[in-house]
Amino acid sequence: MTKFLKAVHLTALFVGTTDIVSAFITVYIKSGKFPEKMFNYIAAGLLGIPAAINRGTTIQLLGLLIHYFIAFSFTLLFFLVFRKIKFLAFNKYLVGMLYAVFVNLAMDFILKLTPLPSRKFKLAESFIDWIILGVIFGIPIVYNTYKYYGVQKTPV
Repeated sequence: MTKFLKAVHLTALFVGTTDIVSAFITVYIKSGKFPEKMFNYIAAGLLGIPAAINRGTTIQLLGLLIHYFIAFSFTLLFFLVFRKIKFLAFNKYLVGMLYAVFVNLAMDFILKLTPLPSRKFKLAESFIDWIILGVIFGIPIVYNTYKYYGVQKTPV
């Protein structure tokens, strides 16, 4: 495996794991119940709710695979785009937070194309999601991209 792919894979594994752990914690805090069907619901984005929600381990593994595929895709996208767009080397924390907003909005758009029910946009909830996603997803991706490409110091 090349150094580039290793950096992308390790970053995607980290952000995918922190993202799913955060999702489990958030659902548990909101509902008081462990979200045992979370991976089924992720797979339902591809298969539809009736085909996925009450199925077993195979569907849950598919949901886990889809989740990590999404994390890998957004990680790879940033690693590739970073070389082309110079202003992304401006400030790793700001760029990480903005990338998280981009990822969240892109996922909202993508989810509209799936058989899952649409959710209504609420700015206050989205703002909280953006902050959490920025800390656990955006900033680690940008940080590792800076490290990979040898960006030494974030300009102030």
